[in-house]
Amino acid sequence: MSEMMISAAVFLPILLAAPISLIKWKKPSYGMLYTESVVLLTTAFVFYVLSHADRELHVLFRFANNLEVGFRVDGLASVFAALVAILWPLATLYAFEYMKHLERKPWFFMFYVMTYGVTLGVAFSGNILTMYCFYEILTIVTLPLVVHSLTREALLAGRTYLLYSLGGAAFAFIGMIFISYFGATGTFTPGGVFAATTMENHAMLLTVYVFTFIGFSVKAAMWPLGGWLPKAGVAPTPVTALLHAVAVVKAGAFALMRITYYSFGADVVRGTWAQTVVLVLVIITIVYGCSRALKETHMKRRLAYSTMSNLSYILFGVVLMSPMGLVAGLCHMIFHAVMKICAFFCVGAVMHQTKKNFVHEIDGMGYRMPFVFTVFTISGLALMGVPGLPGFISKWNLAKAALTCEHPLAAVGVFALLVSALLTAIYMMSISFRAFQKSGTSQEAVVSDVKDPGWMMCVPLAVFVLCLIALGLFSTPLVELLQQMTAEL
Repeated sequence: MSEMMISAAVFLPILLAAPISLIKWKKPSYGMLYTESVVLLTTAFVFYVLSHADRELHVLFRFANNLEVGFRVDGLASVFAALVAILWPLATLYAFEYMKHLERKPWFFMFYVMTYGVTLGVAFSGNILTMYCFYEILTIVTLPLVVHSLTREALLAGRTYLLYSLGGAAFAFIGMIFISYFGATGTFTPGGVFAATTMENHAMLLTVYVFTFIGFSVKAAMWPLGGWLPKAGVAPTPVTALLHAVAVVKAGAFALMRITYYSFGADVVRGTWAQTVVLVLVIITIVYGCSRALKETHMKRRLAYSTMSNLSYILFGVVLMSPMGLVAGLCHMIFHAVMKICAFFCVGAVMHQTKKNFVHEIDGMGYRMPFVFTVFTISGLALMGVPGLPGFISKWNLAKAALTCEHPLAAVGVFALLVSALLTAIYMMSISFRAFQKSGTSQEAVVSDVKDPGWMMCVPLAVFVLCLIALGLFSTPLVELLQQMTAEL
């Protein structure tokens, strides 16, 4: 029964997405109702699976000398799957209004729903082979979303996204083959599959780990491989919000958690030159991302660089190579998803209502769109790490994990977090300050007919901002739950 339900959660949205574009709906509302129903049904399957599934590996099929494709639900999978299942229905509702006047909506929503199923495939993967397959399928189904407008800029962004993804896939493939051949098993095992074996060439194992980390880090936008992310901002905002907050980038971070703690094993890598290499790359990305965000004036690209920095917060927790670090990374993965999708949807609402893209164009719009800019300000304060909001909780946990780590670069990482918090305050609050400052007479004429968007945009924003406040004030149960889920390590 568990195998059937997990498979249904993954393959149901992939299969039921086709009618969205194949059927010619009598009314657009019928297509919207069908789309939202498929997404909600999938979410229901996910939570049924999370509450009833066992922790056994359910094999879908075997081939080529006992290679297996299968699903399993453990603590790490539950966190990622639940995060995706909660955010996707609200993101879909937001997309209905945003895409109302754009072309090729049926094709857009077909791939949008397919991406949901593929992301769940990554979450529920029981071994490295399954995760790698769904990870690469994720590139295929999100590429049409990136190039949806078919403008020259979109096509160039799509090409960049594809080239980066293929390069990362090549490095990740090395790791998959190495784990499958030399590991005790390809199945994700707490503590790793090399912990109980003696490798004759430990240096080779560490080299492959670094290659694999770099390969999977492409989707996590780690420097110097995150150049695709700001360019992908040309896609419609519902896409960029999912790319930057939920699906693609979080799949990259999730994959790095898997290979570090469940494939290679943190004990094997901790204290070696390989840990030093990945720590250096992660710390550089933290500072680089927020520095570029400070310089960028295009609102979506500014948030894209912010995403690069915040994703490396997650990776920083991962490469500390400790259960406390993993809990802190998971904590920020959840909190950042809510904070960043909230910020992106606010920026998308501004662009949808005003057709303005740059920071200097929004002077005085906060008085015309008070709800949107109030929500944006709260999300900005959360990203800064203001006490009482979730960003503070995750950064606090990251700092605690770093201070218990014996690696000398851990302290440098804490300093990078402090620098990033300062720069985040500048690049996020400067948008809010400009929105609520008094504009000139000419600007007032421009924004005179601007107003907050309709309910399909405002309801998700209201839910997200309430979640931000709740997570900030009542985070202890969630942190304790994450500790229980990672206790197997």
